[in-house]
Amino acid sequence: MGMTMTQKILAAHAGLQTVEAGQLIEADLDLVLGNDITSPVAIHEMDKMKTGGVFHKDKIALVMDHFIPNKDIKSAEHCKCVREFACKHDITNYFDVGDMGIEHALLPEKGLTVAGDVIIGADSHTCTYGALGAFSTGVGSTDMAAGMATGKAWFKVPSAIKFNLIGTPSKWVSGKDVILHIIGMIGVDGALYKSMEFVGEGVKNLTMDDRFTIANMAIEAGGKNGIFPVDELTAAYFKSHTKRPYTVYEADEDAEYEEEYTINLSELKPTIAFPHLPENTKTIDEIQEDVVIDQVVIGSCTNGRIDDLRCAAGILKDRHVKKGIRCIVIPATQKIYLQAIEEGLIQTFIKAGAVVSTPTCGPCLGGYMGILAAGERCVSTTNRNFVGRMGHVESEVYLTSPAVAAASAITGKISAPAELGL
Repeated sequence: MGMTMTQKILAAHAGLQTVEAGQLIEADLDLVLGNDITSPVAIHEMDKMKTGGVFHKDKIALVMDHFIPNKDIKSAEHCKCVREFACKHDITNYFDVGDMGIEHALLPEKGLTVAGDVIIGADSHTCTYGALGAFSTGVGSTDMAAGMATGKAWFKVPSAIKFNLIGTPSKWVSGKDVILHIIGMIGVDGALYKSMEFVGEGVKNLTMDDRFTIANMAIEAGGKNGIFPVDELTAAYFKSHTKRPYTVYEADEDAEYEEEYTINLSELKPTIAFPHLPENTKTIDEIQEDVVIDQVVIGSCTNGRIDDLRCAAGILKDRHVKKGIRCIVIPATQKIYLQAIEEGLIQTFIKAGAVVSTPTCGPCLGGYMGILAAGERCVSTTNRNFVGRMGHVESEVYLTSPAVAAASAITGKISAPAELGL
């Protein structure tokens, strides 16, 4: 029996000719990632190991992004811990204020993630890098510590689900709508510990930012990872972002998949995940009554990239956020922030009555920069809408694309751009 893309990558890193679903392997790591919340725990675990150092100072990335700039004393102490560790071990890829960004947007931008890599990160959305043809997955802080010390990790080889994408998305349908549609279809445990492999002629009609968004939310379906094949668009991305060599792995024709789905992108509509699970989806035309909101957040590791900001700015241009609505825009990295300034997007947001933040995870996890009070509703381009995710347990989060988020900021209720005549 043949192997999937994920299985081929894992086999190569385990020094094996073949692997099969369910097999336990030890694989070499190309990158170990941590942030300001998860890294201190891993660092303290490494102290217990008494290893004396890290396996490779160039293959560890420490990104201060969740509470940066620090929001309180505790977050400042966490960052100090990581900063001192990075200095002690001469970590090459340490990113702090002024050079940071939301980790899952920053690392591809810095050229640290390429096709064929095996990457672990002490953050569940590490699966983002599958957009580039890498195997990447989230782990706990203890596993991160072991990875930093040894450069290896244990895995159970996942089985796979194939998503065959066909067609071309319509104007206001993006990667966020694609993945919300899929999660709504299979549920939040529909891909539990499975590799979600996205293939088909429709892939070429998705931008890299679309693919990052889709891979980012594989975990919201329970997936071990999400992965895309490497095509001309991926190769062009590598050419403009890194000089690192990469390896392309393609699934065998006789690769085994537990399930297969065909999704016609041209049939998808703007999709919204209602509280309190990403699987609780409705298309815009299925909403029967006005869902009045208090806040809009456009950003995060899911939708804070330049395509997302361009989309939102295109809708907000020469329009204004409805009185009483708080609209918060968060570029995912410093580079994206600067590009948005140069393109005039930031001016558009401010003229429209939005506020623009430095890159941070901030409100996505209920950290800061937009916490919700009891009874408040937020339309957000983030990835989770669990009870209390962005603040009070009696608040509500509605997950949408940047297009729906921007339109909703203008109307004060969940809306599609078409309602604005766009």
